[in-house]
Amino acid sequence: MEYVGPAPLDLASIRQAPKALLHDHLDGGLRPATVIELADTVGYNRLPVTEEAGLADWFHISADSGSLERYLETFAHTVAVMQTGDALERVARECAEDLAADGVVYAEVRFAPELHLEKGLSLDEVVEHVLAGFRDGAADAAAGGRPIRLVCLLTAMRHAARSREIAELAVRFRDRGVVGFDIAGAEAGYPPSRHLDAFEYMRASNARFTIHAGEAFGLPSIHEAIAFCGADRLGHGVRIMDDISVFDDGSADLGLVANYVRDKRIPLELCPSSNVQTGAAPSIAEHPFDKLASLRFRVTVNTDNRLMSNTSMSNEMLELIKAFSYGWSDLERFTINAMKSAFIPFPERLQIIDDVIKPGFAVLLG
Repeated sequence: MEYVGPAPLDLASIRQAPKALLHDHLDGGLRPATVIELADTVGYNRLPVTEEAGLADWFHISADSGSLERYLETFAHTVAVMQTGDALERVARECAEDLAADGVVYAEVRFAPELHLEKGLSLDEVVEHVLAGFRDGAADAAAGGRPIRLVCLLTAMRHAARSREIAELAVRFRDRGVVGFDIAGAEAGYPPSRHLDAFEYMRASNARFTIHAGEAFGLPSIHEAIAFCGADRLGHGVRIMDDISVFDDGSADLGLVANYVRDKRIPLELCPSSNVQTGAAPSIAEHPFDKLASLRFRVTVNTDNRLMSNTSMSNEMLELIKAFSYGWSDLERFTINAMKSAFIPFPERLQIIDDVIKPGFAVLLG
């Protein structure tokens, strides 16, 4: 698409922008119609609503609770219909198609293999089916003129005891589409240091990992993630603001943890809409994204769970534009931040930045 002068900062134009996504959950991005159809196929009869629009509303309203724990309860229904190979491949294929249609050119999508074993699949089979779906979806997107590089992170649940096993699984598949490891789930009472064995294994294997930290729980979670566990990125990391004092004149004083995160360029996987839903931020307008960006933290824009937040990468960017009056150059900077922080090799990151992201934004900048 060609523009004379800068493109308008509206949803249609933002969809044309090349986007990089680091934090998106496979089981949080299903199409409502797919949830209903898969539930019928596998005989799952516990859906709260069996009509597409109503189910979409139910997920969004139920997740909009101000509590991470209640937010996570909505996943019981999506995970329940993702227990067969066919279901996993379909959900992964549609994920690739939906992200590509929204202009995402690079995505790291995460899921917890241990949650998909109820019908007898092994951990390896779960990963194989998801990767097959990603390949098929990416191929379909490329054939439609919307190429996407799609890889995945394997997540261990922080309340369980399988993190070392999942870390080994991530390393086993790292040359086949898995680029890293993560832990997720309720933070309070489940500090990342409980999983040191998994993180030590990842470091010993020269493998990359991110940690959900600083979402529902505060600074101690972030400190453990970086100081004890050695996280390459922080999933959310919103509560880093607990270590930053902002004064009336707009200046700020950073504590030791915040300074370390900024100095080390540790990326923050911020998810504005989701952060509001879980109570990590009071509203988009009051989200610390802009303050962190102005303080030159490496901020990135992410969706977290597209179904639960009724969102997309384009919508997240539009909401930030409305709140903070960002322009195309800001969106390009946030996108390059994400691409620099990706877990694929440096030459591949550079190629996407130089050959896809910069030319794409040049058109929009006019």
